[in-house]
Amino acid sequence: MIRSRTPVSLWAPAVLSAAVSLVPLAYLAVQAGARGWSLVVDEILQRRTLDLAVRSLLLTAAVTAASAMLGVFAAWAVTLAGLRMRLPLTILFSFPLAIPSYLAAFAWISWRPGLAGFVGAFIVLTFACFPYVMLPVVAALSRMDPLHEDVARSLGTSGPLVFVRVVLPQVRRAATAGSLLVALYALSDFGAPAAMRHEVFTWVIYGAYRAGFNPARAAILSLVLVGLALLLTAGERTARGRIVTNRTEAGSGRSRPRPGARVRALAYAGSAAILLPSIGVPVASIVSWLSRDNSRGVDWGTVRSAASASFGIGVLAAAAALLAALPVALLAVRHRGRFAGLVEASTWVTHALPGIVVAISVVYVGIRAVRPLYQEIPMVVFAHVVLFLPVMVTALKAAIEKSAPGTEEVARTLGAGPVAVFLRVTLPVALPGIVAGFALVMLAAVKELPATLLLRPTGLDTVSTRIWDFSTVSDWASVGPFALAILLLAAVPTAILGTLSAVKESSR
Repeated sequence: MIRSRTPVSLWAPAVLSAAVSLVPLAYLAVQAGARGWSLVVDEILQRRTLDLAVRSLLLTAAVTAASAMLGVFAAWAVTLAGLRMRLPLTILFSFPLAIPSYLAAFAWISWRPGLAGFVGAFIVLTFACFPYVMLPVVAALSRMDPLHEDVARSLGTSGPLVFVRVVLPQVRRAATAGSLLVALYALSDFGAPAAMRHEVFTWVIYGAYRAGFNPARAAILSLVLVGLALLLTAGERTARGRIVTNRTEAGSGRSRPRPGARVRALAYAGSAAILLPSIGVPVASIVSWLSRDNSRGVDWGTVRSAASASFGIGVLAAAAALLAALPVALLAVRHRGRFAGLVEASTWVTHALPGIVVAISVVYVGIRAVRPLYQEIPMVVFAHVVLFLPVMVTALKAAIEKSAPGTEEVARTLGAGPVAVFLRVTLPVALPGIVAGFALVMLAAVKELPATLLLRPTGLDTVSTRIWDFSTVSDWASVGPFALAILLLAAVPTAILGTLSAVKESSR
């Protein structure tokens, strides 16, 4: 039930955003029930379905646990380890988000041809996903009051125990929110498991669509995947608890002593151990591909055109996702309850669906409901909003939670309206998190493949579609320029994000 104090101007657009997210579920329900619901039950109860669920969940659990550890370490390295290279490290740690999983997988295979199966998919997805944990934890650590750590040290607690007992509990919400993104990404990813030949739900669903186009079976398996996503979302809400990190005024001007040389050496060594496999292997492979002989030469005009199209779609998708996620995040943070939780959960469930399923559902809607927009840019953007809305919701929630509700209440008592309160009080505090969400969605949209491949206007090529075209025939020399273009596109949002972070730290 909607609380009386929740304004219509907030919950109505939030419900609309949730409805947009549920479009693929409506399509899946229609397709799954096309041959009768007895077929749905039979398919779900098959031993093969159980095996797929176990395989998918094992991979998801392993990737999430490893990404959480790497992400927290990376966040510690750039915020608390006393390193002088915070800006470059923040940019470098964020960079794996720009590398498509299928491109990273092919890079690893070209370096280690025998790499395959669970181990290969685990390596690729872990080093691709840990920034989802790192970025929100960096935001939480940057707001944390050093006074709590000083008190713990004064009571005789050692450095590592201070981190475990004082720091980690205060970043638990941010870490678990980022871990949920990792889990849903690992559960829904197709590129890495397919390249590594590790059979999970996404691979079988893709095969069901491709081999004879069996939409009923693919839809049923996709609904199982949605069920698993709901379980993950419920688990995340339980795991993150009700801890809210607030900065006390007494410690707001305090600064931490710079850690010793041994701690900094550990941070540098650990950072290198993360960056070499996550960035070094893909970049080295791309350089190798670029250096191969190619008698046709490189048409850099085509590369620039594809990069321009990818950048434009990425910006539009990020802006649309921001507008759709803002009311959901405000509702979830400022009006907690069952209704707000249901709306937020509705935006999460389709994030576990393979991109091919979302793309086909949007094709279904485009052909039947908005035919003039089918295979036009608005439909591509719409599909990206459905896919990446949870990323933006997570970033905005973490950002809005930094703004103390009491400050907003004071502004209201002085006569400021809801819009004025948001613009003058909430927005300045939440801006770094908003920028982070914008960058994440833009990066995701730039490298996204299935929706762009199916919904793009005829004749429009993006960087991701060109990489796919050439990689399907193993023309690595031609893949190289477009892979390089993705890395260059990624430098724009990651550099902005890193610069804002550095400015914030220097102003504290």
